[in-house]
Amino acid sequence: MDMPFNPRDGEAKLRYGDAGFQVLVPGRYVICAVTGMRIDIERLKYWSAERQEAYVNANAALQGMRGQRID
Repeated sequence: MDMPFNPRDGEAKLRYGDAGFQVLVPGRYVICAVTGMRIDIERLKYWSAERQEAYVNANAALQGMRGQRID
């Protein structure tokens, strides 16, 4: 039996601020701008308000702020 799709299980769209973020489109995760990995919203700790990007960890945040990407 197929379970119905719940939009809250998909990718969220956020507006990142200096001290937090605002949910524009509800979802369970965002995508790391550097690694492409999914980040559960509950575990999101690193982002750039200036670049409006999320990062999976501190190392990815540093690389993102340097303009580096992992392919």
